[in-house]
Amino acid sequence: MSGTPPTSAMQLGSAGARFYAARSRLAGAQKSNASVPAYLRFVNRKAGGLLAALGYAVGLTPTAVTLLSSACSFLGIALLILIHPSIAAGIAISLFLLLGYALDSADGQLARVRGGGTKAGEWLDHVVDIAKITSLHSAVAISLLRYFDFDSLWPVAIPVVFLIANVTQFFGMMLRDKLIAGGTRRQPAGVGKQSSSALVAWVLLPLDHGTLCLALLVLGAHTLFLWCYGFLGLCTAAFAARSLSRAYRQLLALDPGTQPG
Repeated sequence: MSGTPPTSAMQLGSAGARFYAARSRLAGAQKSNASVPAYLRFVNRKAGGLLAALGYAVGLTPTAVTLLSSACSFLGIALLILIHPSIAAGIAISLFLLLGYALDSADGQLARVRGGGTKAGEWLDHVVDIAKITSLHSAVAISLLRYFDFDSLWPVAIPVVFLIANVTQFFGMMLRDKLIAGGTRRQPAGVGKQSSSALVAWVLLPLDHGTLCLALLVLGAHTLFLWCYGFLGLCTAAFAARSLSRAYRQLLALDPGTQPG
């Protein structure tokens, strides 16, 4: 008998080698931890790294992983709209959203393993992110209207405010980064100098998308969920106001002759 291993064994060995090669490359190619919330820093990036290595082992592209991420996220969002908010439903929705979030981290890490991403891939990732944010808060509002028993419609204002704060902060900070990157003057003091301490990461935990996904675990306990969701929305709105006002001052500093308006 020949000592040559069967083709399936050779393919398995090749996939394993690619997996460990990806893990090794990712160990020295991680993003900064500056101002990164705790769940993203300590859980999601690690899960994303594992999924990125698996994707590399089986030959997936970053775009394919982005599409898998969106499929998981939007399946969870669809369930939020279509089924009664029970404990079991909340667990299922949360798990799909968390898997989508981990895959959202995996696509960028996979791109780094493969030697760098593309502008088209980065654009697609951001488009999926904003679609996910707007759809999730809209789905919460629909779920409140369909399944929750309230004496008034005021609770529906919570996802509306949460959505406005999320989207405005997302767009505002992206535009700030674009304007700073496209400028010819030196960056103002404070831009890019952010703390990477673990304490800051835990303080920022209420702003993490993973925390919002975890809040859906208590979806079946309607009042508790609304309090948790409302607290996260309040934190997001407060942070958005702070970060956007700070971004305005930073951009104003790029034009020293301009007075605040």
